[in-house]
Amino acid sequence: MEQNNKPTALIMIFGATGDLAKRKLFPSLYRLFQKNSIDKFAVVGVARRPLTNQEFQENVKDSITTFTDAKENIDEFVSHFYYHSHDVSSSESYIQLKGICDRLDSHYELQGNRIFYLAMAPEFFGTIAEQVKEQGLTDTQGYKRLVIEKPFGHSFESALELNERIRTAFAEDEIYRIDHYLGKEMVQNIEVIRFANALFEPLWNSRYISNIQVTSSEILGVEERGRYYEKSGALRDMLQNHMMQMVALLAMEPPIKLTTDEIRSEKVRALRSLRPMSKEEVGNYFVRGQYDAGTVNEKEVPAYRTEPMVDPNSNTETYVAGKLMIDNFRWAGVPFYIRTGKRMDVKSTYIVVQFKDIPMNLYYKTGETLHPNLLVIHIQPDEGITLLLNAKKTGNGVKSTPIQLSYSNKGVDSLNTPEAYEKLLFDSMRGDATNFTHWDEVALSWKFVDTISEVWENTKDETFPNYPAGTTGPKCADYLLAEDGHFWWPVENLDLQDC
Repeated sequence: MEQNNKPTALIMIFGATGDLAKRKLFPSLYRLFQKNSIDKFAVVGVARRPLTNQEFQENVKDSITTFTDAKENIDEFVSHFYYHSHDVSSSESYIQLKGICDRLDSHYELQGNRIFYLAMAPEFFGTIAEQVKEQGLTDTQGYKRLVIEKPFGHSFESALELNERIRTAFAEDEIYRIDHYLGKEMVQNIEVIRFANALFEPLWNSRYISNIQVTSSEILGVEERGRYYEKSGALRDMLQNHMMQMVALLAMEPPIKLTTDEIRSEKVRALRSLRPMSKEEVGNYFVRGQYDAGTVNEKEVPAYRTEPMVDPNSNTETYVAGKLMIDNFRWAGVPFYIRTGKRMDVKSTYIVVQFKDIPMNLYYKTGETLHPNLLVIHIQPDEGITLLLNAKKTGNGVKSTPIQLSYSNKGVDSLNTPEAYEKLLFDSMRGDATNFTHWDEVALSWKFVDTISEVWENTKDETFPNYPAGTTGPKCADYLLAEDGHFWWPVENLDLQDC
């Protein structure tokens, strides 16, 4: 890991005219620049579109003014940006790119440090990795790192093939597979909540925890992403990466040290402990849904099958709910419930840890039903923690009432936490891969998901569409928990209180 607090790097962004670069990457780099976290850096935008350096810098400036509260040093910042009109399959184009990089290396004193950020269609990942090696762009005295956006393959076999191609040019410790959920403040806080509090870690097991629920709901539909979504569905788009990563962080054993290798090792062990399913068992553990027309924020929205570039008879799921069982000593018998969907009633991502009821309810004779103790980790849009306890109700007698102890990141100095991409970009420059996904995690997640996708792709769901837009999802997801005597905790019951 780099010891310098201000890392240097030449960052090549492949796909620099795309939406991700405009909305996330350029603003994130600007925030790092404004905070004085980086000063010696240069960015080469790489894309097919013919642009001059000046035109590209104007595009970057437009991105900064649109997606940040930028007020100063914008011209100085964009002066670090250069452009190369590129043909992904042309060796000559990479040779030209190398010439640009060599000149910028010298001009900005970047010590040969190079980051290749692939913010483009995944079918080009392997070709780019091979070409940058063959044409000498990775022959540098500094570090070389490959940053890859999801999806990393669409199955285990395709992911393995892609991994083997990029490994011809980059070692595993030089490959940074982005899962932007791992850059979110409260996802990173899972480790601190667990391992820095004597209140929780002794209780973090099957003796005291009844179940854990991970919910990620969106109010948006697929909109212009229909072509991509028809191939991915909610299973590949959300569950294989984001949801599985959160489960791994919740289920992992305490690492012996807070280092990249040790944390990743424990996440891999947790994923290896997932109970495998046969194809015949998939229906016992997972359900799917597809949204119909409905009302979101008092606005009529269309059904998934009528969205642009979507098959009118589509079998693609826009909602997934499942029960994961982790067969190890710590979690034996504790279900991890996960659900994610589009066109839901609220935009929210949160984790609910439900603790078991006390062995003997002393308040039973008073006719009371005690509220279970809950630990809620709010990830987005609010970030914070809520602990639900029981306390004495005001007045005579000893009746109890649920109370909430809450902490909100947005309540501190009225500042939002940094963008996930800002932290991940900075980590990639510093050489900290802790919050990026290791190949072993990718492989185990795909092997688990492939069984589900094979069953669903070969079985048409005759109930589709089975939930109206603007609701909490299909009823079959409720039955999944009801069979175990549980229910989904709705977000409206778990909102953060004013701090």
